Amino acid sequence: MSCKIDYQAPSHLLEDRIILVTGAGDGIGREAALSFARHGATVVLLGRTIAKLEKVYDEIEAFGGPQPAIFPLNLEGATLKDYHDMAETLDKEFGRLDGLLHNAGLLGRITPFEQYNPELWEQVMQVNINGPIWMTQALLPLLKSSRDASVVFTSSSVGRKGRAFWGAYAVSKFATEGFVEVLADELEHLGTIRVNSLNPGATRTKMRANAYPGEDPDTLRSAAEIMPTYLWLMGPDSHGHNGQRFDAQPPRA
Repeated sequence: MSCKIDYQAPSHLLEDRIILVTGAGDGIGREAALSFARHGATVVLLGRTIAKLEKVYDEIEAFGGPQPAIFPLNLEGATLKDYHDMAETLDKEFGRLDGLLHNAGLLGRITPFEQYNPELWEQVMQVNINGPIWMTQALLPLLKSSRDASVVFTSSSVGRKGRAFWGAYAVSKFATEGFVEVLADELEHLGTIRVNSLNPGATRTKMRANAYPGEDPDTLRSAAEIMPTYLWLMGPDSHGHNGQRFDAQPPRA
């Protein structure tokens, strides 16, 4: 679904909401964190590079957004204990979680499967699907403490229709789509947690440049331009939408 790409978010949309963003140090994650904060959210910045997270923290402070929190974590090496320790820390600090954006991801390599490195395959699957799954499990009690919680998993067009050479990245996104449907169906009865997937589309990021080195970045939308759908999914206007697939921009011609 892409009907919310022109959503006009009111300035107070996310006021008093606690939202965790993974991969918040740069790219789409950074932009989402800034956008959520501009609309009133207290953002938990999660990423592996503290210096990048501190820079985003300072940007939020500079425009007067609610004081964010920094949580350094490398999903590649994170353990179940790390996720539960994180949940415990967030519980003590905030008592609930109103939003969770799974944005962190690894591209891996664009290469024939016959030549795919097994270690790299495991790394991509760990960061793109296993880590987010176990993090979500650990955070479910906090999400259940919210009156209106939204969990958004980042998907991709190659997670909806397989494409040659996309290997672990595509497989991890297919798994993401499936997990979203399973978890959304399980939580449907609660009526207070919605779980959806979002495909950012062709966006001007480092990952996109690595995947398409010959592409002119000026032909792509910036991360800021695709934020309307992110805001809509995190805000109350998306209440009732559960287990669905959304697109942050129209498909390219």
